[in-house]
Amino acid sequence: MKIMRFAGFFLLLILLQSCSDPNQFQESHYNGYAQGTTFHISYLYKGDDIANMDEILKQHFEAVDFSLSTYKDNSLISRINRGDTIATDDIFQIVHNKSVEVWEASGGYFDPTVGKLVRFWGFGPDARRAVDTSEVDSIKAYIGLERLSPISSPWAIPSGMELDYNAIAQGYTVDLLCEMLEARGISNYMVEVGGEVRCLGHNLKEEAWRIGVDKPTEDIDQQDRFQFILGMDSLALATSGNYRKFWVDSLSGMRYAHTINTKTGYPAKNNLLSVSVLAPTCMEADAYATAFMSMGLKGCLNYLKSHPGKMEVYLIYTEAGKEGWQVYQSEGFEKRVLN
Repeated sequence: MKIMRFAGFFLLLILLQSCSDPNQFQESHYNGYAQGTTFHISYLYKGDDIANMDEILKQHFEAVDFSLSTYKDNSLISRINRGDTIATDDIFQIVHNKSVEVWEASGGYFDPTVGKLVRFWGFGPDARRAVDTSEVDSIKAYIGLERLSPISSPWAIPSGMELDYNAIAQGYTVDLLCEMLEARGISNYMVEVGGEVRCLGHNLKEEAWRIGVDKPTEDIDQQDRFQFILGMDSLALATSGNYRKFWVDSLSGMRYAHTINTKTGYPAKNNLLSVSVLAPTCMEADAYATAFMSMGLKGCLNYLKSHPGKMEVYLIYTEAGKEGWQVYQSEGFEKRVLN
């Protein structure tokens, strides 16, 4: 499953006012660093801008970290993983409930009980180390969302099990920030955190927001970096891939990608390079992008066939006997690609 590193919040604020007429839209931009990654927020407003936006953003990022960050010792999830019995908060419950929904829909390919495997394969807060694959089967005994009881107050999980919502929490953070903007009367915005993005309305040119997704390569060519550019309104986009987030075992030389297949207990190994998912919420798009990477190309296509119209996808993959990347894009996705 996809791993997202949570860290402290450092706000680098850039506030640009594009015009001064109170009857015309003005545009604000906020760029910074939170949850171990970058964020970019743009929105349009008339009249007075949102006051103390930097502090509002800080509070929202910290609230998600306090609930779901496996990198913070005092977070709710860290305490639960240590065996504590505690009362969960609204953030935890919302993300857990959506995780259960996607787990059921994906046949278990998305599973937040993956925490012990995340640490074992070197993608958690612990230092990376050489791995002994003979341990995988014993760790799998702690994997499986069906082992958890429904959340109550207070709540605990079975001894030895560890939760990890990092494959959905960043998408939820985007949704939370969007809800915050809408509650303040903002109806045109673009919110992006760590590559996961959600848009509503239009930009200052009265056009759909333009969102580019990088090609599936380890190195970015700034002159030719985008695989595609979308026009987005009232949609969320999440992309998952195995082409940058990986580590190499110094003893065996094996390369381990960050998407873990909870069925096998090993990092996913298939011909999918990248999955981009369009969905109404970023939390949903984020979770399904991870599930599809774990399923592999055949499993993903079978899922889409049996759930027509559920979501739109763009898949990049390799195929034996063919040079270069191959692409599959659903009809609804293709209609939104600008170039």
